[in-house]
Amino acid sequence: MRDYFDVFGLPRRLAVDGDELRRRFYDLSRRHHPDFHQLASESEQAEALAQSALVNRAYRALREPLARVEYLIALEEGRDTAEGATAKPRAPMDLLEEMMELQESLEEARSSGLDRAARARLGEERQRLLARREQTDRQIEARCAEWDAAVEEGGDRAGLLRWFKEALAARAYLTTVIDDLSEALGEERETHAAHRGH
Repeated sequence: MRDYFDVFGLPRRLAVDGDELRRRFYDLSRRHHPDFHQLASESEQAEALAQSALVNRAYRALREPLARVEYLIALEEGRDTAEGATAKPRAPMDLLEEMMELQESLEEARSSGLDRAARARLGEERQRLLARREQTDRQIEARCAEWDAAVEEGGDRAGLLRWFKEALAARAYLTTVIDDLSEALGEERETHAAHRGH
């Protein structure tokens, strides 16, 4: 698996200077852009195209904090994609039960028609879940410094890696239910999912 941190000459840390990453991305994009290699041999053009695609994938994986966490998990586990895990982490049971109840309420509201009261109730649930997802995002981002400290000190990161996976699983579940509510209410989906493919 290619280390996207290495593509940009960055240490494998979750704290990344966004401006520095963007500057390195633009530099590498210009260096490998196929338009600048039109007079090169066919093999050199193919290599430039491959490098350009790699730089773009690396930038997508590292530019957003949550996508960076997902990518780092895949990298630590030796997987090529976020979806490649053999054992998928599950959201906490209490969250699953709560979301199943909410999905049942949503189905009842859909089958009986969304009157004003039902729409208001579902809208409030959606807002509550949006706030909960934002809180989860803040918790994930807050623990990034803890990860970086463990890397610096050579500490055990297994427990923190497990925590990140469970938090991301809970976030994904919240996002699914938020999207279902948005669709039922005829509102635009507000999915803020971390990048999924690497």
